[in-house]
Amino acid sequence: MNKKYGFTGKTKVVVGITLKQIKAKISFGIVAKGEIGGWIEKESNLHTSGNSWVSGNSWVSGDSRVSGDSRVSGDSRVSGNARVSGDARVYGDSRVSGNAEVSGNSWVSGDSRVYGNSRVYGDSSVYGNSSVYGNSRVYGDSWVSGNAEVSGDSRVSGDSRVYGDSSVYGNSSVYGNSRVYGDSRVSGDARVSGNSSVYGNSEIKLPVINLIASAEFNVTAYCDIVQIGCKQHKIKVWNKIFKENRYLNLCTDKKSYLQCKAAFEFCKKALKYQKSKE
Repeated sequence: MNKKYGFTGKTKVVVGITLKQIKAKISFGIVAKGEIGGWIEKESNLHTSGNSWVSGNSWVSGDSRVSGDSRVSGDSRVSGNARVSGDARVYGDSRVSGNAEVSGNSWVSGDSRVYGNSRVYGDSSVYGNSSVYGNSRVYGDSWVSGNAEVSGDSRVSGDSRVYGDSSVYGNSSVYGNSRVYGDSRVSGDARVSGNSSVYGNSEIKLPVINLIASAEFNVTAYCDIVQIGCKQHKIKVWNKIFKENRYLNLCTDKKSYLQCKAAFEFCKKALKYQKSKE
């Protein structure tokens, strides 16, 4: 027997689905007895135990399920075979559908879309106008925002950020403290990791090379771009900088400078090798 919530008797039809408004029978979590909730198609959409709740103008339909201590609120929609569980939050005008799962402490908000067989979990956040779909995974403390898209079999994890109009797809992975933004594309079997950044109109299909050159700097390389610390240039520009010893004044000592230079030379050879395999 459902002792957690009942129905107010109010219904509404949305896209051919009859939805029923819920009302709390008891107090639980942050919900007070008698509180009017959101809308569900049937009892199986909202677990009858735990502190999960549907509120506002949000609705849950189909074979989807909200459970655990999760909350669905605002004007959000959960449909299809989707699952929202754990301490997850789905709110704003967001949509979770298909076989997608949102769990852990993750948040899906704004006008974002999570669908297909995708998974959003851990402490991750998906917001803005972003989309996560396909068989993709977003987890850890990662964020996907703006108009960004994460799809295919791709993975976004760690403390990484994917935003702007960027896309991550294929079998690619973005992790560590990396940043992917602007109009950039990360695809294929590419790996973006460490403290690396991919932005502008960059298109990455091969693994990004990330080295710890010294105690001061990381060196990241992809396509014909090399980033040392916060400075990013094309290879031909770096060649000129090192030839003229102009990078020396940015390092605390000559040893650090030589380490960075050696890392740069390694990256050049690695990029040349990658290009020969394309």
